Amino acid sequence: MRQELGIDATAKPFVKWAGGKRQLLPTLHTALPAAFGAYHEPFVGGGAMLFSVMGSRPARSCHVSDLNSDLMLTYLVVRDQVRELVKSLRRHAANFKEDPKRYYYMVRSQSPKGRVEKASRLIFLNKTCFNGLYRVNSQGRFNVPLGSYSNPNIVGEKNLMAASAMLESSGATLECRDFESVQDRAKPGDLVYFDPPYHPISRAGNFTGYTDRDFTYDDLSRLARVCRSLDEMGCMVMLSNSCAGEVAGLFEGDPWKVRTVEAARFINSDGSNRTGHRELLITNYKMAPHGHGRDAPSMGPPGTGRVLQTTLLQYQSLETNV
Repeated sequence: MRQELGIDATAKPFVKWAGGKRQLLPTLHTALPAAFGAYHEPFVGGGAMLFSVMGSRPARSCHVSDLNSDLMLTYLVVRDQVRELVKSLRRHAANFKEDPKRYYYMVRSQSPKGRVEKASRLIFLNKTCFNGLYRVNSQGRFNVPLGSYSNPNIVGEKNLMAASAMLESSGATLECRDFESVQDRAKPGDLVYFDPPYHPISRAGNFTGYTDRDFTYDDLSRLARVCRSLDEMGCMVMLSNSCAGEVAGLFEGDPWKVRTVEAARFINSDGSNRTGHRELLITNYKMAPHGHGRDAPSMGPPGTGRVLQTTLLQYQSLETNV
């Protein structure tokens, strides 16, 4: 399909996702093991790491999932029905241009039944809502207000075509499943990357509303147990999370190796608070020194992945607003 569409480019995320890893790809690729089997990502979100792995290691088998059923349906539609999706998005773009506010809230209130229209609605709302945020209420209904955009790129046809080609040619499995299910598929030597909703450091950073249920400390503890189980199975594990002391405490001691990483928060409503943040990068294998890993395909500006070494004792005292 890649040749049929005339595409020879690495795809980028087709939705903006809170906690997306596009700016951290150089650091994450440095931390990848030199060799591994299949790649698993149970919290795929916007898919920055997935597309980067598929682009840099095209022969790698990839298995990704997320508990957000609308998001995973959108991945399937991008892979299987991208032309129909582009046509639907063009209609959204034309209607939005006529009366942005009226049309946005009309679409937000709708619940389409068809696969293509469901996926098109998610992408349209993501491209036009406040800060590109995906948030649902306790009833599972999208509730983000309209954003302030003069000319949002609603269709993004070229990137959607590239994403479709990569997903199809890679044979990646796309599923709506809880993260624990990765234990059923992963095999010794595989790499499992977890990028869950981050544990809050402050009340302002307490956002986990990607689905109709929050990601709680109990879920984080359950994730830590799954990581240890995967380690015992002989899998390689990499995890991103906030610098909260609760996270460091769950991954203290062998086999965990921990770094702090400088990151940006592009969905923060306050532009002045989008830089200067730190998060944890945790593995059960020795990470290469920064600058000695395999380079990631370029998906963001240079200098966004500087790594800082620190100790677990220091993690407990980090006071970083998210």
